Parts: sequence; C-alpha cells; structure tokens
Amino acid sequence: MKKRILSLSLIFATSLLLSLAPRETQPNIIIILADDMGYSDIGSFGSEIETPNLDAMAEGGLKMTQFYNASRCCPTRASLLTGLYPHQAGVGHMVNEREQLGYRGMLNEECVTIAEALKEGGYSTLMTGKWHLNDREEHWPVKQGFDRYFGLLDGANSYFGNRPYRPNQKLTYALDDAPYAPEEGFYATDAYTDYALEFIEEGTEKDKPFFLYLAYTAPHWPLHALEEDIVKYKGRYMKGWDKLREERFRRMQETGIISRSTKLSPRDENVPAWNSLSDEEKRRWDEKMAVYAAVVDRMDQNIGRLRQKLKELGEDENTIIMFLSDNGGSYEAIEGPGFTQEILEASKKPPSDPTSFTAYQYEGANVSNTPFRKFKRWEHEGGISTPFIAYYPGTITPGSISHQPAHIIDLMATSLELAGVTYPKTYKGNTIKPMEGVSMASLFNGQQWQGHEAIFFEHEGNRAVRQGDWKLVSIYPENKWALYNIKSDRSELNDLSARLPVKVKQMEKLYDAWAARSNVLPFAELVEYDRQRKSK
Repeated sequence: MKKRILSLSLIFATSLLLSLAPRETQPNIIIILADDMGYSDIGSFGSEIETPNLDAMAEGGLKMTQFYNASRCCPTRASLLTGLYPHQAGVGHMVNEREQLGYRGMLNEECVTIAEALKEGGYSTLMTGKWHLNDREEHWPVKQGFDRYFGLLDGANSYFGNRPYRPNQKLTYALDDAPYAPEEGFYATDAYTDYALEFIEEGTEKDKPFFLYLAYTAPHWPLHALEEDIVKYKGRYMKGWDKLREERFRRMQETGIISRSTKLSPRDENVPAWNSLSDEEKRRWDEKMAVYAAVVDRMDQNIGRLRQKLKELGEDENTIIMFLSDNGGSYEAIEGPGFTQEILEASKKPPSDPTSFTAYQYEGANVSNTPFRKFKRWEHEGGISTPFIAYYPGTITPGSISHQPAHIIDLMATSLELAGVTYPKTYKGNTIKPMEGVSMASLFNGQQWQGHEAIFFEHEGNRAVRQGDWKLVSIYPENKWALYNIKSDRSELNDLSARLPVKVKQMEKLYDAWAARSNVLPFAELVEYDRQRKSK
C-alpha cells in the first residue's frame, strides 16, 4: 500500500522538516511491551527460552543494553505513552486515586499520549493488550487517542478468561468502548495478536500509516500457558537456578550484552541454595519455570505472526518495531489477604493446570534478572533494566548494539520524529508539559546520539539517578544513598559512596531538583495519607 505524503496541515502547529530525509512517507510504528519480563529472558539477551522471532529482529536491527523502564506496570505505561516521567503524567504510583498531583492514578490533562499526537498527524492509532492506567470509562484507551482497542483494562487476569483475584474486584476486558466477555478457547496472548492483525488490516485499507501499541500481559502472573508450549520446557530447569544464572551470564558476556568486567551478582538472599531443596520442591520449580518459559515462547510466536502479517500486506519494509519490558522480573507471590480464598487455593495447584493461579517468586525473578540485583519495584538494575530491540529495515544497520543509557520517556520523542509530527504545546485547551524524552531517531540512523544528561527514577520511596557512568540509588525505608560506577560495576556490587561523598552530594542535588519539579513526594507522606483516609 502506498502511503500518502505527510500534509503539513495535519500537524498541530507550524511546519516541521523531517530529519530522516531518505523516508518520503510516514512509517508505521509498532511498540511491543512485555509485562514483568526480566532482562535476560529472551534468547538474544542470554536466555535458554526459545524466542526466534525476537532474536531475528535483534540480529537484523539494534539492541540497546542500557535501556530503562520505571520499575512497575502503571508508571512505565504512563511514561511510555506520554514522554514524561510518571509523576508528571499523574501516575507516580499505581492507579490508586489520590489528591496529590503526581499520584492521581490516571493520566492528567497536562500530557498527551503518543496516540493523540500521531492521530493529529494522520495516523490510525491502534492498541491491544493491557492498559492499566485507570479503568474509569473516561480514561479508556479510546478516550486517550486510540481509534481501536481490545484488551484488559486492569493489571492482571487469567490468560484463559476473566477471573477476579482480589476481594470485590471487577476485571474488565474491553473492545473499543464496550465491555467484552472472553469466550471458550480464549488465550490472552493469542487474542491480543488476533485483534492487532485485524486492526492493522482495517487501518491499511484507509490508506493511512498506523501506530500500534501491543501491550502483552505475558509473562505477568498467573503462570498460564498452553500445554503444547509447556511440554517443550519441562525438565530444562532441573539443573537449578544457580546453574541457569551462570549459563545466562556467560552467554550475555560472549554476545556483548554485558561487559567482561561485569560480575554476576550473588544469589538473592531470599533464594535458598538449589541443593538444599527436596526432589519435590525442585520438580515444582521446574514446572513453574517451564510454564513461565512457555508464556514467553507463545508471546514470541505471536510476534512472528505480526511480522508475517506485515509482509503479507507489503508493510514490513516501512514499519519500525520497538520491543521492551515494563519492569524487571517480579518477586511477587500469590499469598496474603490481598487475594481471594479461591485464588489462594488455586495457587497450590500445579502451575500447568489451567485452573491454577501461581507465580515464580524470588527464585524465578532472580534468574530472569541475571546478572543484576533486586526486582520489579526497586530502582536497582534488576528492577529497571529491560532488553530493548528496534527493528527498522533500510534504516537501522543489522546487528547494531548500543550501550548508551536510554529511557521509556524517549519513545514519544522518537515516534514523533520518525512520523514527522510536532509535539503540541496545548491540547484540547490545556497547556501540555514539555517532553522529557530525547528522540533516538539519529541513533537508529547510525549517527551520533546526544542521549541524556541524567535519568531519574522513583517508586514507593525507592530512588535513583543515572548520570553518565554513575548511578546513585537508595532503598525505602532506609533512604541511604549508594553510589556505583555502572561502566565497571553494572551489577551494583561495589558501593563507592563512602569514598566519593562529593559525587554523592552532586547527584543527590540533581535528584532533589528533579523530584521538586516532577511532583515527587516522600513515600512516607503517601503512606500516612492513605492511613488517614482509610481511618475516616
């Protein structure tokens, strides 16, 4: 399909010259987001999990080894879509609705989504998958710039249908602006792709470029996979987590994902030695990991379906695909008063049982985040590092690799520059905050990329700032800064804060200035606010 040339009258304000001169037409743009997938969980980043489609994109495109997310589902999605830090967009925590500006629990009126911006620039805007940016009807995807939507409005669900897991919880799948009831034979990963392919065909028939945001729930708990995928992996994990981490680490060094100077972090303190487990405990973990691997495998299969559809439509050469994960591997368990009794009982079932509701916990997440420390929710590398792949035939040099730090806030700027669309100063009568991200279009073009002076992080009191090779990070509630040289110590094993107090103060000042302008509050204040509100 021949794309029409961009008309400057379709842009928000005045004219903009395209920086990517060789492209005369607007490219299709696809962002694929995995959910709770760790840094080393795909083949091209060290995994034993079979991901041939993602690996082919990595081989034919660009791998970025120091790309960062916002360490948790909701904040990452807010930043990805708006080009702002999550607190600036109103989602500094989760979708808990609060009065504080940075913690409204929904996108505010001082931001626009990529979909809203690209729609004004002549794009069909499509989304399938997990939204998790508030399920109020006025905040559904079709109210935030997407022409078509199918997926889960909430944070997690059964892959086989609709199954509330918290007391008094209402979970909603939606098709456009109406609730959707999954039918027999439903499997979420397949369904998201089915609708994505349908929407793409509809969009291309309109002779318009399309933007697709495909936000899989895979591999977020519950561990639900199809038997045909699970059987491929049963028994592979009986060697144990220590051996698996070592094998992944070695492959990552051999392929240049991490430097030879990087050391494998010690097994997490919450994970016992593999040889201390009983045979039954080992078998159960092997099954959990087989299901987890199968979930990732099925996602990769569906990415292959997406790429095949692009080829059939003749769109593969004019489409950029960017892939990443929303946070590091998740340590979370299915336990405690936050879950219904039915779900707690289901967590005891074998993970391969479709009626189960299980998670792989610290043990699995420690493997997923090889070679790093910590997990989803923390601002250490294990919480915020994502494998990032960009595939763009004819623009990105095959087999490229970049070790420059980048962040999800960069996806808005990158998408708009590739499309030749201007970021608005106002939208629907509201003044819009300036973008925080930096376009990576020049990097994709094989040119020098300016990158960031500094990148910032905060979630539930966990904090960090990355500047050049240096990273300052702290854990709540200790609130004690640690300083690491990421170039020589990516696994954050050698704290230099005592030796370099001036550097600590310098970077702390940067963080404080960012926090002040970005609506970041001390987490203890939010905890106290929630306590008082609950007591009323």
